[in-house]
Amino acid sequence: MKRIYLYTTLVFLCIGVTLSAQSVAGYNITWDTQSANSSESMPCGGGDIGLNVWTENGDILFYISRSGTFDENNTLLKLGRVRVRLTPNPFEGIFRQTLNLEDGGIYITGKSDNTEVKAHIWVDVSNPVVNVDISNNKALKAEVFYENWRYEDLLLRKSESNQNSYKWAAPKGLSTKKDEVFFDSNKICFYHQNKGETVFDTTVAQQGLESVKGRIFNPLENLIFGGTVEAKGFKTAGISDGNYAGTGFRAWKLESEKPLKSFKIKIRLHTAQNTDIEDWKKAVEKPIASNLKENKKWWTDFWSRSFIHITSQEDDKAWEIARNYQLFRYMLGCNARGDYPTKFNGGLFTYDPYHTDTTFRFTPDFRKWGGGTHTAQNQRLVYFPMLRSGDFDMMKPQFDFYQRILPAAELRSQVYWGHKGACFTEQIENFGLPNPSEYGWKRPESYDKGMEYNAWLEYQWDTALEFCFMILEQERYTGKDISEYLPLIESTLRFFDEHYQYLARERGRKVFDEQGKLVLYPGSACETYKMAYNASSTIAALKVVTSRLLESQSFGADSTKQAYFETFLSRIPDIKTRRIDGHETIAPAWLWERINNTETPQLYPVFPWGIYGIGKDNLEVARNTWKYDLDVVKFRSHIGWKQDAIWAARLGLTDDAKGLVAGKLQSAETRFPVFWGPGFDWTPDHNWGGSGMIALQEMLLQTDGYKLFLLPAWPKEWDVHFKLHAPYNTIVECRYEKGQIQLLKVVPEQRAKDIVIVDAIRSK
Repeated sequence: MKRIYLYTTLVFLCIGVTLSAQSVAGYNITWDTQSANSSESMPCGGGDIGLNVWTENGDILFYISRSGTFDENNTLLKLGRVRVRLTPNPFEGIFRQTLNLEDGGIYITGKSDNTEVKAHIWVDVSNPVVNVDISNNKALKAEVFYENWRYEDLLLRKSESNQNSYKWAAPKGLSTKKDEVFFDSNKICFYHQNKGETVFDTTVAQQGLESVKGRIFNPLENLIFGGTVEAKGFKTAGISDGNYAGTGFRAWKLESEKPLKSFKIKIRLHTAQNTDIEDWKKAVEKPIASNLKENKKWWTDFWSRSFIHITSQEDDKAWEIARNYQLFRYMLGCNARGDYPTKFNGGLFTYDPYHTDTTFRFTPDFRKWGGGTHTAQNQRLVYFPMLRSGDFDMMKPQFDFYQRILPAAELRSQVYWGHKGACFTEQIENFGLPNPSEYGWKRPESYDKGMEYNAWLEYQWDTALEFCFMILEQERYTGKDISEYLPLIESTLRFFDEHYQYLARERGRKVFDEQGKLVLYPGSACETYKMAYNASSTIAALKVVTSRLLESQSFGADSTKQAYFETFLSRIPDIKTRRIDGHETIAPAWLWERINNTETPQLYPVFPWGIYGIGKDNLEVARNTWKYDLDVVKFRSHIGWKQDAIWAARLGLTDDAKGLVAGKLQSAETRFPVFWGPGFDWTPDHNWGGSGMIALQEMLLQTDGYKLFLLPAWPKEWDVHFKLHAPYNTIVECRYEKGQIQLLKVVPEQRAKDIVIVDAIRSK
């Protein structure tokens, strides 16, 4: 039976008062037993700092991570582990550890015999300070250990360089360089300083860019990061050695001068580049007063921006899905102010790798797929959900990542091919060049120096356009001036125009096809359909980003640029369809030579590009692609970066969307419910969580121009109260119960006329 969508405009339900959002306190995580190891840790963070906090054998422990702490090999190093020990042990009896989402802190309480303790661990969102506040009903002896496994140079073992930019092709004898750790008065001081040549220098030389080296952003040169540990009333108490999860460490200890009923531990962090160590020490020792009241306000404002609360009498998973949505959004909020984006492969919350994969007996610094290396296809899934959730400020680190490396991308085009435009690769370093091992160490001498010698990544340049699209979307959502990013968007588009004309000239006399269109060959439909001719994912990206650039209020009235991009838009080829078993479907490309991965680029015109979908005449073509394309069906999954839940929602396939999002956002096998993974990457898998967030949002609210499609793929048996953001400074709040809308509030009110309720015959 042909499925039909009926669209009716809803009259705005005028509510005299705004109903308050359900408190996120209902989603707090509480454990009443201690943890076995670091894999049973809780995330805690703020600003750009993340902690993994757990209690083990009576000790409170936490790892410290911070955005931007890259060593000489481009590993994202942790800043150490802290252990707090109280004597007598108050955790032998009643124990409780809670992540309090309302203020972002972790609370640990214990009671043994007549001894009671309360610990509060929190990170200052405005300053790089970790706070541990402890109070007892009795005076207790207290010890604080700073534990560091980089107390000497560490030779990297086989497979261990997957944590850095060398990946599987590390040079013989490569090591992680030692940190400096020492007592300074009654404090512990620790830092890592990059010295001499780094992987940046190696990569520039490998890729033949020495002549322009000084014009390429170098984030590793003379980078210093670390901090101090101090506690009033404590004194230095020696150094010892130990082993945790198979990794040896050295511990510097502070102990209380006398038993205490309360005390505060402060860990001050500082990162600086191209400065001397004495200036760094002065900066880290500068007094900073953490304000707990301001910290709580930041988190209160964060949670008030948006929410999704789900309940169901029929499905226990519904509440769990909503809780996990909130928990993962909290983890993203812990890097709201980082200099670098949240990494898809663990963010700030990785832990000892042995507990993720027992074959990896490496240090806590380990994660697969690198530290300073960014896989763009994965990163985008971390950042797209921030539009609907209204976390626009949190998108800046990802936008600035591309902004900083724009010169390197443009230099690649100039040096290798002699034309303009920014060439951003898929596996890209934080300095803007392709990952050196993905670029290829064993390359034919005659092979194009601008190309990655890699079967997965060759001609894969699309994904930067998705970040350009996010920038344009943020303008549409907020009205914010995006002029600073226009050179990035323009140059990314120009690359495709100039490079494919360049390649056509290399092949023959004509630069366009017989219709005057660009020939996007060789291309790549994601990493899957290789040596593609006019890939649909590329065409969709170019059409949408170019159109949106021309519509941008920030684009201005430069008639020359306007004419250029209008001409460019006119010569982008069209998306091809093909018939499968008599059904018209979207083709992944006009032609291709081989299949190399399990992505589904034929549905990229649905998401992220929105060319096909609800409210459009071509919806049936996209749904046919979902149902009849054998690759689409074969590749379908909820694991890791898979986007099928998003596409099901975008296509209004309610039952499919429900099942896939339940798989995405169900609790992980780890103790903390949203440490998903490793999937295709690492644990916690942030592109797993991000894609789940997007899917849930799209089930509730979709947009097309000014239209606001309400509940386009929402199951009637799930009650929901949500508040999400939409373009044109719009916020939609809705409460849907027992199959009926009980509350609808649209801000501003005049946008209520754009609401369209999608009343679907549900897909079975």
